[in-house]
Amino acid sequence: MTNNETYIKRCIEIAKNGLGYTRPNPMVGSVIVYNNQIIGEGYTSPYGGNHAEVNAINSVADKALLKNATIYVTLEPCSHYGRTPPCSDLIIKHKIPNVVIGCIDDNTKVAGKGIKKLIEAHCNVTVGVLEIVCKEHHKRFFTYHNKKRPYIILKWAETKDGFIAPKNREEQKPVWITNKYSRQLVHKWRAEEQAILVGTNTVLQDNPSLTTRDWKGNHPIRIVLDKDLKLSKEFSVFNNDAKTITINNFDFSKNIAQQICDVLHQNDITSVIIEGGQKTLQTFIDESIWDETRVFIGNTEFKKGVKAPTFSGKLISEEKIMSDILKVYRND
Repeated sequence: MTNNETYIKRCIEIAKNGLGYTRPNPMVGSVIVYNNQIIGEGYTSPYGGNHAEVNAINSVADKALLKNATIYVTLEPCSHYGRTPPCSDLIIKHKIPNVVIGCIDDNTKVAGKGIKKLIEAHCNVTVGVLEIVCKEHHKRFFTYHNKKRPYIILKWAETKDGFIAPKNREEQKPVWITNKYSRQLVHKWRAEEQAILVGTNTVLQDNPSLTTRDWKGNHPIRIVLDKDLKLSKEFSVFNNDAKTITINNFDFSKNIAQQICDVLHQNDITSVIIEGGQKTLQTFIDESIWDETRVFIGNTEFKKGVKAPTFSGKLISEEKIMSDILKVYRND
């Protein structure tokens, strides 16, 4: 691994501290190196705060060193005014001579303009270091801007015999298939993504809260599909714990999943976990509008009930969580 790759890898590591907090901004990481030593680091602050480059520059104790330093960043520095000034301008202001960038920002507001500005200011710019890894790191941001929809994660738990719910249930509450460790992991995931989506039947049958009560982090925005507006406001998804958006206006002669994505994009939602039910999950699968599928297989059987969704995808990881198995797939 080259020095450039080592420092970009470090940028990615610290950038993950912003997961769940920077949206809709990308979670960028930045490292400043002088004489082969890191003299500054920073990652994107919660939305509305400083970008990674600003925090990295601010962390340098001796600003005089910047004139002979290299700044590393996972994503092209911005060149436009938003809630904060352009990061490319700040780099130029401090006369940082060398800039190493993981990947170009596809956002039309940037899209090479930051690099162009740096080159015109006589900075030595290197682009594409660990590019594939950086693009994977920024997958939510790129999906939102390039595909005009959120990054979509399908998630469910199924029994060893392939059911996600029993045929009959005695109470209006979840029937747990997985162990408590898997359930806590799901709450961690909720804190990492901007929204969580369920259909009407899931609310009716499980009365879920869809919060991060078992993990420290922001609650996701709750998206509820309710085409007939038959859900009472007494259900837990409508309490004051988190924001809830109800979607009910569909054209059922057209692709429903795409219509849902259009609404989510209009609400600046960059990522969403779809937790059910079976019909909602299968709708996104059938329209091939999904990026990851995360499937827990619990150590139990129902014999009969609601079958798990059917899909095809590339298995990218498999692990044991005590008595459960977690499989993660990617949509190729």
